[in-house]
Amino acid sequence: MGWAIALHGGAGDIPLSLPPERRQPREEGLRHCLQIGVEGLKANVPALDVVELVVRELENIPHFNAGRGSVLTNKGTIEMEASIMDGSTKKCGAVSGLKTVVNAISLARLVMEKTPHIYLGFDGAEEFAKEQGVETADPSHFITAENIERLQQAKEANRVQIDYTQPLQNSTKEKAPIVANGDSQLGTVGCVAVDSKGNLASATSTGGLVNKMVGRIGDSPIIGGGTYANELCAVSATGKGEAILRATVARDVAALMEFKGVTLKEAANCVVHERTPKDTVGLVAVSAAGEVAMPYNTKGMFRACATQDGYSEVAIWQTS
Repeated sequence: MGWAIALHGGAGDIPLSLPPERRQPREEGLRHCLQIGVEGLKANVPALDVVELVVRELENIPHFNAGRGSVLTNKGTIEMEASIMDGSTKKCGAVSGLKTVVNAISLARLVMEKTPHIYLGFDGAEEFAKEQGVETADPSHFITAENIERLQQAKEANRVQIDYTQPLQNSTKEKAPIVANGDSQLGTVGCVAVDSKGNLASATSTGGLVNKMVGRIGDSPIIGGGTYANELCAVSATGKGEAILRATVARDVAALMEFKGVTLKEAANCVVHERTPKDTVGLVAVSAAGEVAMPYNTKGMFRACATQDGYSEVAIWQTS
């Protein structure tokens, strides 16, 4: 048994022609956050603390769709969401509809540890954040110029896609590239880890889907959807939230291991490639034995991992 860690920065229609100015900051962010997690695990920091620390750092990097870089709703506002789960106790916490909380993942952990509940949303979550004294910022802090542009592009593409006087296939093909810009529609951040004692934890955070309806909740704060951990594995999913929720992606990976006795990679590949529609999902997962799986059925997924035996990887597309 050894420690292992995996993290993601979003899965989606990431073109091989992604410009360096969009690709490199994300790769550098993944390497930086991976190093933070590895150092923590080497220092015997518990897995739960490691995944929170790594996701906090990812939230602070504006190139990812979480925290500072969260995409905008159809009203041009921010609604962040996150969840965290401890595999050994199955304790978990989740938040949605955050507009001012700098690190949604840490508020999710406070929900887990300081309340009798699992999930707080919108005004109630904001009020709880004030009571707990967590760091907040004016909503304008989270609104980047890049995401204002993404929202405008998404609104324009949506207008074309719902013009039923035109062939749907043609209009979609024509407009999809200006919406995608890599991972702007689907990006989410997450981290899973197993420490040297075999404790597992998972954390996921996102700004959601660009141009989403105000009040929409995706998979990231849903235990069993975008986040799950038990004594066998820890899973964090990314992609199209509605598809992930329908397939209960994170829980299904654990369930296949629990009830069918398959390996982590077999379970993860089955869920991603056989149980969810193509071009909708990716995930990172680790097992109690220190195995890592990072499958996706989209064009690419920003991802990174490291294990105690010295293996390390940072990638976007297929590496072989």
